[in-house]
Amino acid sequence: MKYQQVLVGLVLAIVLFLFPLSAEGVGSSSIRRSTDDAFSGKDFSGQSLIGAEYIHLKLKNTNFSNADLRGGVFNNSILQRVNLHGVDFTDGVAYLVVFEDADLSDAIFTDAMMLRSTFDDVDITGADFSNAVLDRLAVKKLCDKASGVNSKTGVSTPVSLGCQ
Repeated sequence: MKYQQVLVGLVLAIVLFLFPLSAEGVGSSSIRRSTDDAFSGKDFSGQSLIGAEYIHLKLKNTNFSNADLRGGVFNNSILQRVNLHGVDFTDGVAYLVVFEDADLSDAIFTDAMMLRSTFDDVDITGADFSNAVLDRLAVKKLCDKASGVNSKTGVSTPVSLGCQ
């Protein structure tokens, strides 16, 4: 019996090695990739952008206010003067993102991964960062200006950041 299990496992391993399964990715409709200003200045306010990916973008004056960005991804991007007021970025990823002069007020960043991102001259009044993963220096910088309570979650910004 044990001999048969080993033999079946060996045959299966050989078959998978010789005839690997193809890897299917997410459809391109949910991915927005660009190296230019294709999305700068656009109005995405109030839209459902669940799971959308924005990779290697330089966004200026783009409006995402009150958009549903749950599970969304901003990777290696610059968000300059971007309006993220009231967005729901729960479970989102913002890796290597520069938030510069951006409005993050009343936004929900619960359980978001925001490593290696910087926050320069941002408004975080009422933003909820509960369980978000941020670099220690980013948290320290955000705590210096943290104030307000999120209108949807009722969580205080300083409490959500773990400010002392």
